[in-house]
Amino acid sequence: MEEIKEEYKVIMNPYVTQAERFAVSLHHLGEKFLKIEETKEQFSEEEISVMCEMVVEKVCKSCEHREICMREEREHIHQMIREILCAVEIYGIDLNMELKRRLQKECILAPRFLRETLETFQSAKREMLWQNRMIQNRENCAVQLDEFAQMIQHTMRELDASIFQDPPLERKIRGHLKRAGVRMLSSVFFVNPRGRYEIHITAKAEKGYCVPTKAVAQILSKSTGRHMCLAQGERTMVGQEYGTMVYVEGPRFYTMQGIARIGKDCEKISGDSFAMMSLPGGQEAAILSDGMGAGERALKESTMVIEMLEELLQAGFPKETAFSMMNTALVMGREEVCFSTLDLSVFDLYTGNCEFLKAGAATTFIRKEDKMEHIYSESLPLGVVRGQKTEKTLRQLASGDMVIMVTDGVLDALPSGEQEKLLDLMILGSSITNPKEMAHYILEKVLELSGNPPGDDMTVLVAGIWHICYN
Repeated sequence: MEEIKEEYKVIMNPYVTQAERFAVSLHHLGEKFLKIEETKEQFSEEEISVMCEMVVEKVCKSCEHREICMREEREHIHQMIREILCAVEIYGIDLNMELKRRLQKECILAPRFLRETLETFQSAKREMLWQNRMIQNRENCAVQLDEFAQMIQHTMRELDASIFQDPPLERKIRGHLKRAGVRMLSSVFFVNPRGRYEIHITAKAEKGYCVPTKAVAQILSKSTGRHMCLAQGERTMVGQEYGTMVYVEGPRFYTMQGIARIGKDCEKISGDSFAMMSLPGGQEAAILSDGMGAGERALKESTMVIEMLEELLQAGFPKETAFSMMNTALVMGREEVCFSTLDLSVFDLYTGNCEFLKAGAATTFIRKEDKMEHIYSESLPLGVVRGQKTEKTLRQLASGDMVIMVTDGVLDALPSGEQEKLLDLMILGSSITNPKEMAHYILEKVLELSGNPPGDDMTVLVAGIWHICYN
C-alpha cells in the first residue's frame, strides 16, 4: 500500500457512504429492540394483586361468607394468597402442612381456593416464561442485526480502502496488452491492507488474435513486478467480445490436508464432521466439528454447523462474526440443549500465518521441525449460552509445518493425564510428511494403544503448509 503514490489513492465509492448509513440504521434498530423490555424473574406487586382479584372473583363469588370476608378480611385474603405463592416458589405445588391447616381453618372453600390460586399462578408463570422467551428472541435478533451492521461496515471500509488508481501503470498495461493483440476497455486496481494486488481487466482479443488469459497474467506480472495469477474459475482464453477477468497476486504457500476417522464402537456413522475449503483473500480453512453424543443425531448437528460456517465464510463474513451469528442461531428458539464443538484453522497462503478459532474444541497440535506446540480451548461449544466469546490464536508457520486437529474421542482413548504427551511422541517420532498418511498413522496408533473399540467418534484432520517455487 505504501508503494502507491498518494495522488493515485483516488476512488471515493459513492455506495460506501450509503452502505454506512444502512449499517448505522441496523445498529440503531438493534438498540431499540434491546430497550423495549427486559426479562422478568418475578411478579410485580401489581401483577400479584391482579392474580388475587382473579382468585377472589372465581372462588368467593358464590360463597355464603363473601360479604363478611370482603368487608372485614379482604387484605387478609390477599395476604394469604401471597403466602401461598411464596410457598409454591419454595416447596412447589406440595405446600407445607402448616399453611394448608391455616387455609382450611380460615376458609370454608379451602380446597377450591387453593386449587384456583395454584392454577392462576401457573397460568401467569407460563405467560411470563413465554414473554421472556419472546424478549430473548428479540434480543438475539438485535445481536444479529448489530453483527450484520458491523460486517457491512467492515466490508465496505475494506473495499473503499483497497481501490486505487495508478494512471502510469494502467497506460503501461494497456500498451503491453495492445502489442499482444488485446484491447483493454477498463481496469480496476485493488490492494489489500497487507499490500497484495488484485486487478480486474475488461478486455477483448483483436480480430485475428487468439490470446490465452495466462499470457495476460504474464503481462500483468511484468508490468507490476509481482507474480499475478488468473483467479480461480476464470476463462482460459480472451474472447472476441469484451469480458472481465480477475487476476490476483500469487500466494507464497500451498496446503495439503488429510483425514482419518472412525465411529463409536466402529459404527459407520460418525457424529464428527469436517470440511476443507478455500476462502477469499488467499486463505485455506480446515474445519472440524464434534456434535453432542454420537451417531446420526450428532452427525446432523455437526454437519449443520459446518455447512453454516462454510456459507458465512465463503460469503466474506469475518470469522468472529460468523462464529457469533452461528451461536446465536443455535441458541434461539431451542427448548433442549444441542451443542457442537467447532475447531477452525485458517492458513494465510501469502504470509504463512495460521489463525486458530475454537469453541469448546479439543487441543490442536502443531508439529514444527523439532518441537510441538499446543492450541487450547477454554470456551463452551456453540449453542450452549448466548454471548459466547470466540477464542482466537495466531501462529507463524514455516514450510513443512503440520497442524493436527482432533476430536475429543481421540484424546479420551488415551490414558488420562498423558494424552498430549503421548500424541506429541507419536507425531514427533514419525518421519511422515504426507498429511493423509499422518492422519491415518495417528488414528491407528491411538487405537492400538487403547486396545479397545472406540468409546466415542474419533477424527484426525492434518494440514501441512509448504513454500511455492515459481519459475
